[in-house]
Amino acid sequence: MGNKVVIGMSGGVDSSVAALLLKEAGYEVVGLFMRNWEETDENGVCPADDDFEDVKRVCALLDLPYYSVDFSKQYLDRVFARFLSEYEAGRTPNPDVLCNREIKFGPFAEYAKELGADYIATGHYCGISHENNVHRLQKAVDSNKDQTYFLNQLTQPQLANVLFPLSSLTKGEVRAIAEKNGLATAKKRDSTGICFIGERNFRNFLKNYLPAKKGKILTLEGEEAGEHIGLMYYTLGQRRGLGLGGKRGEDGRWFVVKKDLKNNILYVSHGDESPLYSDGCAVSEMNFIPFPPKENTFRCTAKFRYRQEEQPVTVTRTGEDTLDISFDEPQRAVTEGQYAVLYNETDCLGGGVIERTWRNR
Repeated sequence: MGNKVVIGMSGGVDSSVAALLLKEAGYEVVGLFMRNWEETDENGVCPADDDFEDVKRVCALLDLPYYSVDFSKQYLDRVFARFLSEYEAGRTPNPDVLCNREIKFGPFAEYAKELGADYIATGHYCGISHENNVHRLQKAVDSNKDQTYFLNQLTQPQLANVLFPLSSLTKGEVRAIAEKNGLATAKKRDSTGICFIGERNFRNFLKNYLPAKKGKILTLEGEEAGEHIGLMYYTLGQRRGLGLGGKRGEDGRWFVVKKDLKNNILYVSHGDESPLYSDGCAVSEMNFIPFPPKENTFRCTAKFRYRQEEQPVTVTRTGEDTLDISFDEPQRAVTEGQYAVLYNETDCLGGGVIERTWRNR
């Protein structure tokens, strides 16, 4: 195997430092910048242009060749179309998971091979082990930044020949390396929000693609509390932006507990959070890393959203790629359309889409 690495460079500090570390480790490094979304912001600026300028600066300093490739069409077909259909179905999707499976470790990896890559690399905070042709996705040393959650759908062929240079570093150490080496991205803010929406107002963005249908906001007792502006704009457990402030004095807050798509009703609760808790969930599209376990029932830990602590669970396989997860402790706001991701002490064991939840089954 040669030593040519094509690294996905976003114009952020993580991928910049990852490129530097690969070069220092003696690899022949090529930077590849992806455009997944063609659009200008309200000031007529395309944020991708600014990011590409940062990639150029870093590559010039490190003396690396770089390329830019446009995957907007693939992104629309493979990620954005699913994103919209999930919102239409009243669910809350996670496009970053899909982007990794469908773009970064799909067309991106294929393009890297055309450039002669022996390996592909990214600036994700996670580790990988390649032993006897078995590829295990491992947790990062910095548990606060660990990004295995977003990679839960990757397959064995996609994980082969992948390098994650930041696996043993904390975010603070990455910024320090960037400063010390004078990288243009050293002080750049982390990007937040969904990749293609960026910092823009999410409701305004979604309005361009899906017609919003107003409807009633009811309490679980059936009392009318107000009007919603379209079910897709709300997610389970949401407290802000309900427009119900002061309806019951200041004791406790309103939050979303349920969406009834068929009747276009948003259900809310005031102060009492118990309706948000569930004891288990059913999962579909389960992708096991590196492969399915031998047992049909097993113990592990799970996360139901990115920033969550791992929770002890019992998993029962119900089909080829479906399973039921029973929680040791009731979990708050486990949301349909998001991913349930499984772990052991060191590795990410894969994940799947949350289809429904239950109480005291």
